[in-house]
Parts: sequence; C-alpha cells; structure tokens
Amino acid sequence: MKTTGVKDVCPGPLSRRGVLSAGLLGLGGFSLADLLRLRASAAEPATAVRDTSVIFVWLPGGPPHLDTYDMKPEASSEIRGPFRPIRTNVPGIEVCELLPRHAACADRFSLIRSISHEFADHGGGHKRFLTGRAPQEPTGFINDTPMAGSFVAAAREGRAAGMPPYMALVDAGRSGVDTFSFGSAYLGPSYEPFIVAGDPAVEGFRVRNISIDQAAAKRLHDRAGLARGLDRLRRDLDLGGSLVAKDRFDEEAISLLTSATAQEAFDLARETDATRDRYGRHRFGQRALLARRLIEAGAGFVSVVMEHPGGEQPTNCVYNWDSHAVNCHIFEDAQWRFPYYDQAVTALVEDLFARGLDQKVLLVVTGEFGRTPRIENQIGTQTKVHQPGRDHWPGAMSMLVAGGGLKMGQVVGSTDAQGGHPKDRPLTPNDLWATIYRHLGVDYHQSVLDHSGRPMPILPFGEPIAELL
Repeated sequence: MKTTGVKDVCPGPLSRRGVLSAGLLGLGGFSLADLLRLRASAAEPATAVRDTSVIFVWLPGGPPHLDTYDMKPEASSEIRGPFRPIRTNVPGIEVCELLPRHAACADRFSLIRSISHEFADHGGGHKRFLTGRAPQEPTGFINDTPMAGSFVAAAREGRAAGMPPYMALVDAGRSGVDTFSFGSAYLGPSYEPFIVAGDPAVEGFRVRNISIDQAAAKRLHDRAGLARGLDRLRRDLDLGGSLVAKDRFDEEAISLLTSATAQEAFDLARETDATRDRYGRHRFGQRALLARRLIEAGAGFVSVVMEHPGGEQPTNCVYNWDSHAVNCHIFEDAQWRFPYYDQAVTALVEDLFARGLDQKVLLVVTGEFGRTPRIENQIGTQTKVHQPGRDHWPGAMSMLVAGGGLKMGQVVGSTDAQGGHPKDRPLTPNDLWATIYRHLGVDYHQSVLDHSGRPMPILPFGEPIAELL
C-alpha cells in the first residue's frame, strides 16, 4: 500500500476552515443550550448505561510501528533502522530503546500488532479507522458516517454525568471537527464533540467560555430569571411546551457553565506538582492529565490528540507523526518526539491503575496507519538534504491498550519478518472498536437511520479481541 511519486511535502491532517471553533460554547453557531436541545430532541428515552469510559489518544500522521512497538532487529538495515529494542518488565515483550518508561510498566498495557486496512491517504485512513467503514471518498476528512465517539454519545444518552459525553482535546488552530474526521455525519450536530483547543501546559490555561468569575455567573442567572419572567405569559399559551423546554435547557447550559464540577475538572492547578511533572509539562503530558480529570468528572469518551509536544521544533522534525523523508529526518524526529510521548502515555497508564480506574477506563493509543517497512530517502523540504523517512502504510500498524478490565502484559498478533503485513491473528480497526463498544456497554449491532432513512449499524462487522477479554 505504499504511495508512489515524489512529494514536496505531505501536509497530513488539515483543518476545514470555519467549521467549529474551540471551547465548550464555541461549536460553530451553536450555543451549549442549542446543543443540549438538539441532543434531547434526537434521544430515545433514557436507559441505565454502564459506568465506564474511554480515553482515546490519537496520533495523526501515523506513528512508525517498526520504530516503536514492532521492531525487527534481524531485518536488513533499510528496514530495521538505527534503533534497537529493549526488554520490558514482561518477558518476551520488547519496545524501542527510546521508550524506557514503557519498558518499566509493560505489565499494565497490551500491544496489538496485527491490525490493518486498505486506505493509505491521511483522510481515507482517518475515516476508515475512526468510523469502522470504508469511506465513500478515499481522501479528505469530512465523514460520511459518524466517528465512533458520536455513536457512543448517542448510544449512551441516558448516562447521568455533569460533563459532555464526547470531548476532544486538540492544539490551537486544530479545532475544526473535520480536521481529524471527528464529525457526527448523519447523527447530526448534537453528537459532535465538545472541542477544547489550546495548550494545557501554558501557565493560566483556561477553556474559553467555561472559566468565568462569580459576578459573571450571577449575571447569567439574573438574565435567565429575567427571560423567564418575560416569557411567562407566552408560556401559558405554549400548548406544545417548547418554551418550557427551552427554559430547562437554558438552565442546564448555565448549570454546566457555572458548575463546580466543570470548573474543577479543567483546573490542572489542583494537581500536585509531582503529578504534573510525572506527566510532563508539555502538551502531550498536560493534555493526557486533563483527559484523566475530565473522565473522573463524568465525561464518557475523550479524544486526546497528540501532534506537537510543544516548545521549539527542530528544523529536521515535523509537526505531527507524518514522518516522510520530505517532512523530516524520521530518526532525529523520533529522538525529539518519543521522550515526550513515552512520558505522557506511561504516566496516564500508571495513573489509571494507581487511582483504581483500570476497570472503569479503557485507554487506547493509535494513529490512522503505520509506516512503510522500507526506509525511503529524499531531500527534506526544510533541511534541503537527503534524509531518511517512512511513507504511509495501512498494511500493518501497532497500538497500545490499557485498563478497561482487559488482560494486560501481552502482545496480540504479529507481522511478517519485514513488518509489512499481519502474520498471526490479522485484525481490522473494527475489531478494536468492537472491543471498545463492549467495554462501554454499547450494542454495536443496533442501527440508526442515515440521511436517507436507511438503518445503519453502529459497526457493520468486527468482534471483540478475544485475547484481551
């Protein structure tokens, strides 16, 4: 599935202008109250759902599986690269030497090495992986079917929580819902994610339209009370009850906006310095920590996008994980990027277990595909010299899962000697989603109606990964 042709640059995931802006109230033209109304109008009667949740770490661009979790030290040099595997605390499991923190806690996560699909474009790869379906258009990031997080929000409508059910944490400037194919398609805008953009590692980080002072909160309540007074007579004539419902949703929006739960969840200063230092004072680390806090506050599905760790980017490196030779020197990029990633992911893994969340919370860490087994060499756009890289490769990829009450400390599946294709236990992204839906108590065989009124199953095929259960 290697793409062909010499590239000047591979831009990776791009944002569609003007779709959604950042913040809990900044979703396009919708206010939080509008979204609450939309969600309720689309909802079935509330039912009890399982008290479980997911942190979904997304690595746009596609991390190199041969340089992280599926190394091939016996392969030729043009395949294996310069790094070597190191032993972990689980006999038989090895990871890249640049991931020493992974090596110390391998008993608390499992690796999947045999998932693959057929879409080598970033857009097609995003849509194929995140929706569980082959996209109608193999390029571009606008979903024609809902991202799994939207299905989760719809299927778990009755879950009582003080936080939005589906959230996404992204870099500033990356807040469009179509930047990473996070859209809800035919489920409608009420099931799009609440997008929180920005760098939580920055001192004084605040989420727009959620951090307000007490005086502002009082003014909101005063205005709501005034609106109710002015609408009282009209409500008496409102036979359908729409104005009464409007009042209720306005109150719910204000309650979320001003609630102590929301305020506290976003306040990373409530964590100890030791905890924040363990996660790392960078975008990867503080965003992972914020995700854990949001889950504890009641969010059900939080996507954590890890593109750029923050700070000054070396000229031989790239913004996200799209490690073509034209974009970066893949191995020098790894030496810069991997330590941030190693710190953030392992801190989250260890924290979930330390806080007794390993049964409730399932952590999944993946990108849209892997990278080519054979190393390419091209002139870098920034460096202007020949340098190594790896191209898009959906034929094989590796990912990490932790918690969720699953069996940890194992490797599921394998690839051939070159790391190009599954050898044992071939799987698809759908098998991963079936495992996630099972954890969340979502019946992924049930259907919802698309724009044409046709019943569409949440997941058209796939089964939970038995080795993890």
